[in-house]
Amino acid sequence: MHPPETTTKMASVRFMVTPTKIDDIPGLSDTSPDLSSRSSSRVRFSSRESVPETSRSEPMSEMSGATTSLATVALDPGSDRTSNAQDVTEDDGHKKARNAYLNNSNYEEGDEYFDKNLALFEEEMDTRPKVSSLLNRMANYTNLTQGAKEHEEAENITEGKKKPTKTPQMGTFMGVYLPCLQNIFGVILFLRLTWVVGTAGVLQAFAIVLICCCCTMLTAISMSAIATNGVVPAGGSYFMISRALGPEFGGAVGLCFYLGTTFAAAMYILGAIEIFLVYIVPRAAIFRSDDALKESAAMLNNMRVYGTAFLVLMVLVVFIGVRYVNKFASLFLACVIVSILAIYAGAIKSSFAPPHFPVCMLGNRTLSSRHIDVCSKTKEVNNVTVPSKLWGFFCNSSQFFNATCDEYFVHNNVTSVQGIPGLVSGIITENLWSNYLPKGEIIEKPSAKSSDVLGNLNHEYVLVDITTSFTLLVGIFFPSVTGIMAGSNRSGDLKDAQKSIPIGTILAILTTSFVYLSNVVLFGACIEGVVLRDKFGDAVKGNLVVGTLSWPSPWVIVIGSFFSTCGAGLQSLTGAPRLLQAIAKDNIIPFLRVFGHSKANGEPTWALLLTAAIAELGILIASLDLVAPILSMFFLMCYLFVNLACALQTLLRTPNWRPRFRYYHWALSFMGMSICLALMFISSWYYAIVAMVIAGMIYKYIEYQGAEKEWGDGIRGLSLSAARFALLRLEEGPPHTKNWRPQLLVLLKLDEDLHVKHPRLLTFASQLKAGKGLTIVGSVIVGNFLENYGEALAAEQTIKHLMEAEKVKGFSQLVVAAKLREGISHLIQSCGLGGMKHNTVVMGWPNGWRQSEDARAWKTFIGTVRVTTAAHLALLVAKNVSFFPSNVEPFSEGNIDVWWIVHDGGMLMLLPFLLKQHKVWRKCSIRIFTVAQLEDNSIQMKKDLATFLYHLRIEAEVEVVEMHDSDISAYTYERTLMMEQRSQMLRHMRLSKTERDREAQLVKDRNSMLRLTSIGSDEDEETETYQEKVHMTWTKDKYMASRGQKAKSMEGFQDLLNMRPDQSNVRRMHTAVKLNEVIVNKSHEAKLVLLNMPGPPRNPEGDENYMEFLEVLTEGLERVLLVRGGGSEVITIYS
Repeated sequence: MHPPETTTKMASVRFMVTPTKIDDIPGLSDTSPDLSSRSSSRVRFSSRESVPETSRSEPMSEMSGATTSLATVALDPGSDRTSNAQDVTEDDGHKKARNAYLNNSNYEEGDEYFDKNLALFEEEMDTRPKVSSLLNRMANYTNLTQGAKEHEEAENITEGKKKPTKTPQMGTFMGVYLPCLQNIFGVILFLRLTWVVGTAGVLQAFAIVLICCCCTMLTAISMSAIATNGVVPAGGSYFMISRALGPEFGGAVGLCFYLGTTFAAAMYILGAIEIFLVYIVPRAAIFRSDDALKESAAMLNNMRVYGTAFLVLMVLVVFIGVRYVNKFASLFLACVIVSILAIYAGAIKSSFAPPHFPVCMLGNRTLSSRHIDVCSKTKEVNNVTVPSKLWGFFCNSSQFFNATCDEYFVHNNVTSVQGIPGLVSGIITENLWSNYLPKGEIIEKPSAKSSDVLGNLNHEYVLVDITTSFTLLVGIFFPSVTGIMAGSNRSGDLKDAQKSIPIGTILAILTTSFVYLSNVVLFGACIEGVVLRDKFGDAVKGNLVVGTLSWPSPWVIVIGSFFSTCGAGLQSLTGAPRLLQAIAKDNIIPFLRVFGHSKANGEPTWALLLTAAIAELGILIASLDLVAPILSMFFLMCYLFVNLACALQTLLRTPNWRPRFRYYHWALSFMGMSICLALMFISSWYYAIVAMVIAGMIYKYIEYQGAEKEWGDGIRGLSLSAARFALLRLEEGPPHTKNWRPQLLVLLKLDEDLHVKHPRLLTFASQLKAGKGLTIVGSVIVGNFLENYGEALAAEQTIKHLMEAEKVKGFSQLVVAAKLREGISHLIQSCGLGGMKHNTVVMGWPNGWRQSEDARAWKTFIGTVRVTTAAHLALLVAKNVSFFPSNVEPFSEGNIDVWWIVHDGGMLMLLPFLLKQHKVWRKCSIRIFTVAQLEDNSIQMKKDLATFLYHLRIEAEVEVVEMHDSDISAYTYERTLMMEQRSQMLRHMRLSKTERDREAQLVKDRNSMLRLTSIGSDEDEETETYQEKVHMTWTKDKYMASRGQKAKSMEGFQDLLNMRPDQSNVRRMHTAVKLNEVIVNKSHEAKLVLLNMPGPPRNPEGDENYMEFLEVLTEGLERVLLVRGGGSEVITIYS
């Protein structure tokens, strides 16, 4: 054996991978002395001495500028071995070193294999590399997504062309903690948290935040376990879920996560537009309305126009320079942190110097201060009391006090309350409880005095813009706790991902949870309830509500939240296309392949365009409160499956499940999964159903159309555990008659080219099964397993492809055996597992057995019948199988005729019913014939049979055929005689042929002491019968025995003319002829004829006659299925 040439590598005493040019290495330079001439018995290597070492794990490399790794090796100069270090040839100006394998083609006699410690394993080094080679490859591992084309290409890049990879240096703080903070803190904190606290009350708002934070914390624990279970390449959550739950779940959840990230971009853009139009430049609004009820609709149109413009601008930024987005990420994060610190500073300051933000109240109703000059009904101008603007809003005249005014305005006073009472004001007692209102209601202060007068609805009141409820607030708030995957998405850039991801993510969740929960309490303790419920700050002169609390100025929050929201939108538009590209490159969803392509610099252009289009759909919704629940669904779906993946792997205890993160438990994962599911339906049950339907459709699409991937995922492990459990349950006992269905073992015959001879047999099996039950397709290759292993694999693939073409769901089993009969026997005995074993054998009739000189075909057939009978299995023999219909040739009419001659378990009744379930046989009618003898009452038999079929719930036409006793015809007698004469003549012919073969073999092996057998014959009986006549040397006895045998053969031929048929054979032939006449008469036009198959004779000498009887029985019929029951009842009349 000569292994292929491989790259020569250098070795260092420190076993360090050191980039070194080949010219710089002592021992490979042109001036280096020959290593074999060294005088010491063993060459000592210091850190500067090296010798070449071959590595079987690396391909040949271009040596120009190549790097080589150094390792130690010792040489024994006592041998005649010449060093390969000097065996360097010039090729196109580049130096190439030949390797030094023991079995190399350049190996010369006397050379010694230098790696003599591993000589025992040298022949398997190509498939089982040395540990040093394996470790070297793992040390050079690159964090590329597994399954991606780039990863495969990276494996094949020659060593000389490999670019020096930059070692990831990011730690826990910069690589995980800060990115998670940036992604978790978002627009909801600044725009909606105060409104959530005011509407739900401090207690319920605290519960909402706590539930959402618990959900993400439990998910982070599960994610940490998965992320630390081996190296997670760059791919983040999608990689973890797909490799843990399989391509179907991975693709479905990956797309859900992608849609969630895309809608998050839309939400951030809408948040930025809201800050811009409401708090920064309100005059920039294009659409306006004086009607309070129509103002919200005009605002939505403004959001759509500006949102689309912002989206286009952001997409251009991402398209042109994504690196700038990453560079400004720290700036955006700084904005978030400064804004949060400003809130805490303002809360502390409010305890001793609350900011002045008066809120104007009419009775207990809150008034908008956007158009009010003074908070009173009148004002003094030049010492004259005149009506204020507020008077004009509620009265029909703004000039005169005697004008007609709103009844509520007349009966209630205008007062001013402090919008920010401060931390020690005790306002928290009013804000503890919820205040859910329907859309269009006026925001009121419950503790303020008010006359019980209704009055008219005025646009100067602060109104509720959306019907609120606990479930709605959950859906709106949940996006503010998402973003926990940011650390795992950066796993490729982390110095120690398995340590950094759990610590950084959990610390980030603890930090953000503390900020959210403390802000809930601070908002409730510092801000007036009507201001909290005022979503857009109308009561505080259009200021951002959280900005009124901040210090030193509300603009700190406004500007900071605007930039942080823009940054979050850019991050989403950057991450979502890459996630889609990763899914597309995995090639699990065929129609997404186009989105796997990218620009020359790796930017996913097509994926970015699709992301922009989907984000535009979110912007057209235009309401932040309506978009937030949508992305909550998709993120909750993703987190649910992360928890499921962890729980599944933990419960299955798969050998590869060894996370470094130890603080997880399957109960925590199930709790997280339950919370995710509950939150989905709490926030929006119809969105939850839509998200599940989308995920389910993607799952089924991948299952049927997607590329098959084997990632060692948990679902495969779950399937294995479920199968094991089910098999152990099935093992408890045989199936009840009601549950019996044919579990098929289909025996196929292969030709010389390993193609299936009768594929229609498999077609018939698929029609019989209609996709249900077990089907095992088996075949036998005659030969030696060690020599025919490749052929067996090829034949198995051929059978699998045929099974796919015929849509047969089952397994293939191929056996290599020395003899065909032994192989078939092994298949019948050993196929299946536990309770999932076959109970029915399907095989074809040996066509042309009469014309064949070789008796093995029909003897194998009869042997199979006997083995099947001994195993108590049912047997189906399809005769003229090539005439059976294909799956695309349904019968429009016709009959399936059943000839029920003897009862053997009811197989004959069940089979036509099963066949009619398939579209090919559906329109055929069942006719059941039974045979009545002279002593039977045929009329009563017909009634009884009809009743029996009625109880069986099988619709069939019944007919009783009377067969009267008749004399044996001359035809029958003649047919029997011909059969026996033919059988006797063929026996003599085979005998004489056997003797000729034996004599030729004796001449060839006269000096051999081996036992002589008929080469390739399956006939052990004949070999043993005539073995005593074989002599190992040429003697007179042998010569006389040969002449006597020839004389005996001649006498046998003369006896053929004088023989008389055996009476038992005549009777059997009579039965076969009579039955055949009746069957042909009644069923010659039937599409299929099923009849009982008589058993083989107990005496093997009558085997050939048995074949003749079966042939006579089925003559003149186009399609025949011979049925032999397994000895147990397979059909019952009971429910």
